[in-house]
Amino acid sequence: MEQFDFDLERIFKIIKDKKCKNIGLQFPEGLKRQGILIAKEIEEKTGASTIISGNPCFGACDIDTILAGYVDLLFHFGHSKMGKYDNVVFIETRSNIDVLPAVKIAIPLLKTKNIGLVTTVQHIHKLDEVLKFLRNNGREPVIGKGDLRVSYPGQVLGCNFTAARIDCEEYLYIGSGFFHPLGVAIATGKKVIAADPYLNQAQEVSPEKFLRKRSGYIAKAMDAKVFGIIVSTKSGQDRMTLARQLAEIANKHGISAQIIMMDLVTPEQLLGFKADAYVNTACPRITIDDSERFHVPVLTPAEFEIVLGERKWETIEMDEILEGTE
Repeated sequence: MEQFDFDLERIFKIIKDKKCKNIGLQFPEGLKRQGILIAKEIEEKTGASTIISGNPCFGACDIDTILAGYVDLLFHFGHSKMGKYDNVVFIETRSNIDVLPAVKIAIPLLKTKNIGLVTTVQHIHKLDEVLKFLRNNGREPVIGKGDLRVSYPGQVLGCNFTAARIDCEEYLYIGSGFFHPLGVAIATGKKVIAADPYLNQAQEVSPEKFLRKRSGYIAKAMDAKVFGIIVSTKSGQDRMTLARQLAEIANKHGISAQIIMMDLVTPEQLLGFKADAYVNTACPRITIDDSERFHVPVLTPAEFEIVLGERKWETIEMDEILEGTE
């Protein structure tokens, strides 16, 4: 059974060393069930009082800065460090699950020697083990560094695939779900095999169906007269500069585009506005994961450029937040 390392002994030591009295805890959705138990253990072992963030948490880009202002230290679980904060400690919550069984299943699907390795922070400590295994099986694996938003070589985020931009012939992604390997496939244009250690299976990720669906949203937005350009107030998602650039381009083409700044971007939050379509500059996963729930098309910045005629259809790409482009 899989377990996550919440690094509690380290947390206890930090609290005691810094003589903290008030502690904040922030968990992503998948770890919130552990929150109350962890808070209780911290209080028992350190004597500090704890406050748990009840807000949604979508990544290291989404620090609860309000809670951080009320406490001596905020421990943010499940993600690697991003940005600079005076009183936030990132607890990566790594998984101890064995990834090699899924990698073994993936081996026959890898048709070349030169393999790019990518994963999320939960399995980043397993890459050396996978590297050795692939070499012992006649492969030549490579791991990329990524930009400054990425903490570790080989690590991909939901908004950043720079560690995958390396000289290789195909990729092996280790982790659950299809969003990350799909992003790698679209960002690089190369074959990606996803090895899921939770389901103990491996398969090739095909972006064609995804790209057809996105093309459908672009087509629906072609007749839109009024666009809302969404900007996030979240700490690592604020792309106001990009939003203003898109608004200027829209105005040049005679298209009405209004910037809307908000914290939580949901279909319900947008119902009150009268827009024909939206452009999302906040977390790129919002556009993808919730696409069918929105009442009008919600586009990525690149898709909006296609609507405006500034980009060709065949250059559709995965939205990314890169260092220096916020």
